[in-house]
Amino acid sequence: MSLKARFQGSFVALITPMLNNGEVDFDSLTNLIEWHIASKTDGLVILGTTAESATLNEAEKVQVLTHSIDVNNGRLPIIVGNGSNSTAATIETTQKYDHLEIDGFLTVTPYYNKPSQRGMIQHFKAIAEASSKPIILYNVPGRTNVDLSNESVMELMAVENIVGIKDATGDLSRVRVLKQANPDFILFSGDDVTSKDFLHLGGDGVISVTANIRPGQLREMVQYALAGEQQNANDIDKKLVALHNDLFIEPNPVPVKWALMLENKISSDFVRLPLVTMEPNHHNVIKQALEQSK
Repeated sequence: MSLKARFQGSFVALITPMLNNGEVDFDSLTNLIEWHIASKTDGLVILGTTAESATLNEAEKVQVLTHSIDVNNGRLPIIVGNGSNSTAATIETTQKYDHLEIDGFLTVTPYYNKPSQRGMIQHFKAIAEASSKPIILYNVPGRTNVDLSNESVMELMAVENIVGIKDATGDLSRVRVLKQANPDFILFSGDDVTSKDFLHLGGDGVISVTANIRPGQLREMVQYALAGEQQNANDIDKKLVALHNDLFIEPNPVPVKWALMLENKISSDFVRLPLVTMEPNHHNVIKQALEQSK
């Protein structure tokens, strides 16, 4: 299978389920992965933002990743989050995971430091040199407070193992520019609300929060969109649009964990501080979005 074909379709930004005592719930993690495989999800993203990677310690990250690899057993592509706001720390993480049976890395722009475009370019080049595995850039200005420009992305396209980007800006004008610059560069939407239109404009897939709770429908929407069947994609997306929006009514993954608990997919909606479980006045909002999505 070509790299382009392997990194295409509906990838889930998988949560890390936790018990009420705050420990990782590995039984629920197993069940989630099996559910995604049965639902024909196209790939797993482990240790991303939605996985609460910021509050997992290093030992837990390795345990979550190796457990996911073992359960998956090569059935779906696995992309693993390796980013931080330290180039040296990101390289260390990359080298720690590099020998594992993963298909690539998702590397976020350095947050908090507010590096320049030149600094981000050098950051990503240094990380790419630390691994032979594919690197997917991750641009999410709403969380990192820096925005990797199209010009910087196009410069990074020249690096052999920087193969794509997860764009969570919601700026659809970027899709055509990057597609035109290099049709082989893989374009993932990281913004569920605009993902359907992102695909219509030439995107290759999505890395989705909504896929945590409606994996089959999200995957079906993506397949219709990739096939150019806009009306079918629109019909499904209309049912999902409330979830796309309301799963961010509080910081991700607070609402999606509550929704998964409500639908008996995980044992607890526990999130680690500084996140807290969802406010009761938002429960009905999520219930309504879930009902609309059926």
